[in-house]
Amino acid sequence: MPKDPNFKSVLLIGSGPIIIGQACEFDYSGSQGSTSLREEGIEVTILNSNPATIMTDPMMADNIYLLPLEINSILTILSEHKIDAVLPTLGGQTALNLTKICEEQGLWKKHNIQIIGVDLATINNTEDRALFYQKMLQNNIQIPLSKEIYTLAEGLLFVKKIGLPVIMRSSFSLGGHGARELYTTDEVEVALNQHFSLPTNTSLTLDQSISGWKEFELELLRDSKNQTVIIGSIENFNPMGVHTGDSITVMPPMTLPDTVYQEMRALAFRVMDVIGAFSGACNVQFAVSPQEEIVVIEVNPRLSRSSALASKATGYPMAAIASKLALGYSLDELRNPIINTSAFFEPSIDYVVVKIPRWNFEKFKSINGKEDHTLGIEMKSIGETMAIGRSFNEALLKALDSLELNKKDYQSEIYHYNLQEFIASLKKKTSDLIIILLGAFEKYPNNITIDQVHQWTKIDRWFLFEVKKIANLLLSLSTHSEKSIPANLLLELKKNGLSDSIIASRLNCTEDQIHTKRQCFNIVRTYQSVDSCAAEFPVTAPYYYSSFGHAGEIIINPRTKVLFLGSGPNRIGQGIEFDYLSVHGIKAVQLLGHEAILVNNNPETVSTDFKVADKLYFEPIEWEYILPILQKEKPLGVIVQLGGQTALKLAQKIHESGFNILGSSTETIDIMEDRNRFSSFLQKLKIPYPKYQKGEIGTNFPFPFIIRPSYVLGGSGMSIIRNETEWQSYKSLNNGQSLEGYILDEYIEHAKEVDVDAICDGYEVQIIGLLEHIESAGIHSGDSHMTIPSFSLSTETIERIKTYTKAIGLEAKIIGLFNIQFIITRDELVLVIEVNPRASRTVPFISKVHHIAYTKRSVEIMLNKKSIADYSWTVNQCRIALKIPIFSDNKFQYSDRSLGPEMRSTGEAIIFIEDFNVPFFLSIKNRHR
Repeated sequence: MPKDPNFKSVLLIGSGPIIIGQACEFDYSGSQGSTSLREEGIEVTILNSNPATIMTDPMMADNIYLLPLEINSILTILSEHKIDAVLPTLGGQTALNLTKICEEQGLWKKHNIQIIGVDLATINNTEDRALFYQKMLQNNIQIPLSKEIYTLAEGLLFVKKIGLPVIMRSSFSLGGHGARELYTTDEVEVALNQHFSLPTNTSLTLDQSISGWKEFELELLRDSKNQTVIIGSIENFNPMGVHTGDSITVMPPMTLPDTVYQEMRALAFRVMDVIGAFSGACNVQFAVSPQEEIVVIEVNPRLSRSSALASKATGYPMAAIASKLALGYSLDELRNPIINTSAFFEPSIDYVVVKIPRWNFEKFKSINGKEDHTLGIEMKSIGETMAIGRSFNEALLKALDSLELNKKDYQSEIYHYNLQEFIASLKKKTSDLIIILLGAFEKYPNNITIDQVHQWTKIDRWFLFEVKKIANLLLSLSTHSEKSIPANLLLELKKNGLSDSIIASRLNCTEDQIHTKRQCFNIVRTYQSVDSCAAEFPVTAPYYYSSFGHAGEIIINPRTKVLFLGSGPNRIGQGIEFDYLSVHGIKAVQLLGHEAILVNNNPETVSTDFKVADKLYFEPIEWEYILPILQKEKPLGVIVQLGGQTALKLAQKIHESGFNILGSSTETIDIMEDRNRFSSFLQKLKIPYPKYQKGEIGTNFPFPFIIRPSYVLGGSGMSIIRNETEWQSYKSLNNGQSLEGYILDEYIEHAKEVDVDAICDGYEVQIIGLLEHIESAGIHSGDSHMTIPSFSLSTETIERIKTYTKAIGLEAKIIGLFNIQFIITRDELVLVIEVNPRASRTVPFISKVHHIAYTKRSVEIMLNKKSIADYSWTVNQCRIALKIPIFSDNKFQYSDRSLGPEMRSTGEAIIFIEDFNVPFFLSIKNRHR
């Protein structure tokens, strides 16, 4: 049926700030959905509180409201706009919950607003655990035994009936929040007592545990005619007992028999029929026993975390199609814009996709400084990376390379394990299980068998066989050197995904030598297309991935090209804000008439959407993968300024290989990154900075000081040391490793901290934002509340900051965006802490406050198309904006939640206040000053 003509204005509710369990995948779905609605002539209004997203950029909707995700914000919107419908299925659990609250209070009915995409009954039937259980049983759909619990006695009685272990979970939760697997009666009693002692209205259920069963997901689209298509089937490498967001996942399934798949498919269609009305996307999770018994675990009648993965893996734009279905279209009326075929078909892929989660356990250490890498049914990962290959092994190892863990050898952290330590580690559910598997099979090939590991881990034997194959290939290198390795073995290694750096580490040579050896053997990367139809139809939106031993499918365009390096997987210190910057940079290059090419590996982001770049390479952002792309595309230049530290670290290699770096030069970057050169640079300008010491440290540097490793992201490994006891404790927590090369900075207590973002064309510097931290210096800028404009700095101090900023930008010959961090002592002395010769995480925040696309201007400057002098613009500071850090420490029950120079926040929100005397602002200020 055609679009409902009554829908002329739609409210789209976003997911809010990035937290563990709900991350940038909903920026992707919201942005794509908004674009899809506007294609139909719909006026789109977006409510979201996250300033770092593309979704909240003015270009994404007709009306953007950067307000808290609460009912008062909805009332504000309704007082200013006529809204016909609300679409809550693109904003994760947060959007569904807010929609439900508004419905219960009669808000939608009062304003004659229709909920589209899903109705409230469907939300309740899937999110309320008791209702879901009842609905499935009524329709003879098997699920694990479950019961809603109201008292301790009731819970203990149910446990006695079904046996241990059991899973405790609450309804309407996010990322499995609060869910726990309980193994003893004592654990059950303690957990239930804790729950019932809390003033909470959330219901509590106990579920039968089926840990160890295999887990699968189906991503579906359904229309108002009840026509349904399966977009992707996903297999979890980890068995049940590990949250799917923390599991390695694979598309298509590797170990699923077709008979079981067909049964699962039919079961999913039955589930769609009974949960209620919806038109759009749905995620169904299944568990399969060793005897191939299938049970339904969970249903999400919305775009899910896995929807982004399925979309990027298959080339099927789920959010775009789901949004049109919500308007009333049916699947057979729509086209898939990527391959220009009907949307009413099921994708088929001829490659393998592997997703690996990215964790930041080092940010959530316990009080004694230890990290707990244990995984369970509550999600703990920060982000994820996706890789594509012609085999499972190739995709798996490319995904590992994409995590940016700086591991040159898979055994680097566990080489010292003995047999018993390997066995003990394999029996645990930990984040580094894949590395432990590789090490165990390589070090003890005759002592640890596939059957044993299957018994300990419950991982399917097929996966274990493939991992052991990688270990065997590594073992085969022990009889070779760089000169003696034969071409057939080197090709086999590359087909299985082993990087040049891993091969070099085993052959005791350099990565460049292995690269040269491959060239001699003509073992080079070729590029294949990502599409929805296994190459049966031509692709109009080119996604590419590399492999070995296959004919290439890439088409080189004769237009001038600009290549962007993305920021890789989301993690603390480098998150969605760099995706925002990349998207704006790409759009700016396209407006200037160039072909924009992106290299990135994050399936959750807008930058990897099919409508953003002219060409996308889904590859690790590592030199081995970047060089052949540069050689093939021969771009006019490479932009590293918008991809965070991930992109910046490759600047020197790109420059040395003869390719042009657009923006600040590698010389400028090195001056800012090298502490000795940076100090000399500031001395020349007569700009003060805190005292520091570099090299072999710990002798005569006065307390207190801040210790930092070199070239870190998000302040990783940094700490404030106030006395000898803390110094000895820090050294012991580093397990006696050498601290040579670390830097000691003078720590100035009770100082103020200021972030300045600026833009320079080589001739003039404009300050785009001056943000004062509410917290005192010593707390990482990412964890600090910040305001625009400043709330306490004197006019003289602000002028001195501006003077220093302009002097640094011009003397360093910075081209484009840069960020400077200052501290201001009690006697108003202004000191420079560091300069980042790239766009920072605060640029999107400043852009939203001032409604100015600074990234676009930076790209124009980098391409010599505009200069700052050509612009007649001033910074608008008529509003007071407050940036609020958001934390996810509740996922790590025993973590040390104190703040310091190492960043721990996972996201941010924005609020606007009338003046600096509002109670909310004063409460934060008084708490920290």
